[in-house]
Amino acid sequence: MCKDCVKHEYPERDSTCLDSGSYLLNFAGCAKCNGLDVMKVVNRISQEDESTGEETVTYQHMCQTCQHIIANHEYTFKIEDEFQVYEMYCLLCGRGEDTRSIMPQDPRSQPFF
Repeated sequence: MCKDCVKHEYPERDSTCLDSGSYLLNFAGCAKCNGLDVMKVVNRISQEDESTGEETVTYQHMCQTCQHIIANHEYTFKIEDEFQVYEMYCLLCGRGEDTRSIMPQDPRSQPFF
């Protein structure tokens, strides 16, 4: 991972969680070749844990010009109780987490009568 290729290390992305693609607004340019070309996603691996159902996607952001590795990206999806949990961790794309109810009515938004 190359902190010189990004404007901000691990920016806070709130509920944004990418399982593919790149956060180009945070790309400062390749520190190795000074290129600003679009990055390639390489070494993409998707794994699912059969016992827990957790899905993990990992890949690398790579400079298209000189093949310099800019960042390692990790995305996870899992079910916890009645919620879908999404998480992302990447030097370029940042940190993000989102939780969505699997129920028709989100129990967190129910009125307290």
